[in-house]
Amino acid sequence: MDSQKGKKQISCVIYDCDGVLFDSLEANRKLYSHICASMGRKPLTEAELGYCHTHTVFEALHALFEEDEAGEKRALDFLKHRVDLKEFVEYLIMEPHLLQTLSALRQRKIITAISTNRTTSMTHVMERFNLRPCFDMVVTALDVEHPKPHGESVEKIVSAFHLKKEEILFVGDSDVDKKTAEASGVSFVAYKTRHLSEDAFIDDHLALLDFLSNGDAPQESPSAP
Repeated sequence: MDSQKGKKQISCVIYDCDGVLFDSLEANRKLYSHICASMGRKPLTEAELGYCHTHTVFEALHALFEEDEAGEKRALDFLKHRVDLKEFVEYLIMEPHLLQTLSALRQRKIITAISTNRTTSMTHVMERFNLRPCFDMVVTALDVEHPKPHGESVEKIVSAFHLKKEEILFVGDSDVDKKTAEASGVSFVAYKTRHLSEDAFIDDHLALLDFLSNGDAPQESPSAP
């Protein structure tokens, strides 16, 4: 789906959260490193961070303590009772031009939604960055029986708004996101990860508007003379 040759009428854009709405790698590094250190576990590796970054917190802790069932239970209890997730939300960095793009989409009456493998922390994210007015629906891993890469989160959005799948774009940055789009039968647009999709790729949020037949990206205002 080349941005010029494949323009299409779009009724909904679904976004992943981590890596798309926010640069959250450092926040996740701090969270999971804190858990590992508090549990007396060896330091988090880059490979482990990559996995934790794209999976639910439950999947992440299971992977980190896969050979230590008791340790996994202690880590879950620690996370539930001793970790204030608001502290780690502060390390999130909003991606450039996100709010401008969301505003442009909503001006075009395009539904905006989030499909994320985050759990309870998503509430803090929405509140911290005042994003509730920007999205019509947020689906977390707690809202579905099968989190991403299963397509249930997308199906939930489709059902809620009676959408046509051919009019939906899913913007993600990971193989998990791409598989979610494929599983649910919607078009995938890779954000800052060209290897996931050569044809449907953006490295700036505003570039998404170039894929829409119902509105091009806004032009920069000319500089004053």
